[in-house]
Amino acid sequence: MKTIALLCLAVLTSAAFAQAPKAPVKKERKPNPALAQIQDEAGLPRVLIIGDSISIGYTLDVRALLKGKANVHRIPTNGGPTTNGLKNIQAWLGDGKWDVIHFNWGLHDLKYIQDDPSKRADPKAPGSHQQVALADYEKNLASLVKTMQATGAKLIWCNTTHVPAGSDGRIEGDEGKYNEAAARVMTAAGVPTNDLRAHALAKPEAQLPANVHYTPEGSRYLAEKVAAVITEHLPKK
Repeated sequence: MKTIALLCLAVLTSAAFAQAPKAPVKKERKPNPALAQIQDEAGLPRVLIIGDSISIGYTLDVRALLKGKANVHRIPTNGGPTTNGLKNIQAWLGDGKWDVIHFNWGLHDLKYIQDDPSKRADPKAPGSHQQVALADYEKNLASLVKTMQATGAKLIWCNTTHVPAGSDGRIEGDEGKYNEAAARVMTAAGVPTNDLRAHALAKPEAQLPANVHYTPEGSRYLAEKVAAVITEHLPKK
C-alpha cells in the first residue's frame, strides 16, 4: 500500500509540474545598429551626429548615403534634453578630430513630465511642466554650441521636427517656440541651420499619426536632407 501511495504521489507531483505555467523568458533586446561604433575609413572626413530618437532613425540611411564621402559617427545613445547634453557633451566629443557636427536637442526639452523625467505626463495634469523651460533651453544650447565650436568642427544645427496634435506628453506646435529660441543662439554663433522641420512637413505621410516619430520610409526621407546638408559642409578636397 505504501508503495502504491508513493507512486500516486509521484504521478500527481509530475502532473502538477507539467501544468504549472512556465515563467516567461525575457528576450534580450538586440543593440540598435545605429548606435554601434564604426571604424573610420582612412582619408575621409569625420562627421558626428548628435540627437534623439529621430536622429537614431535616420543615422543608418545617412551613413549609407555618405558612404565613401565621410565617416558618419553618432553618439551611442538617445541625446535626450539639453540638460543631458551638458552632462555628456565632453564624453561624446571624445579626443578625436571632428570635421562636421550635425546636432539637435528639443523634443525632450519641450515634453511634459512630473516627478519622473523618464515618463511623459499629460500637459494638462496638475504638476506637469516641460522638462526644460524655454529660457533654460536657450541658455543650455548657447553653452553646448560654445563647447562644440571649441573642437574646430563645422557645426550644423538641425531644427526640431513637428509635434503633431495628439502627441503623448507634448503640445502641438511647441517646437516652434523652441526653434525660435534656437535660431537666436545659432544666429549669434554663426551656425547654419538644417531646416528639417520644413522638409518633414512637406511630406506629412512620412510621420506617424499623433506621434513625433517617423515611418521607416519617413526616416529615409529625412536622411536624404541630412546627408545633403552635411555634404555641403564637408571639407573641400
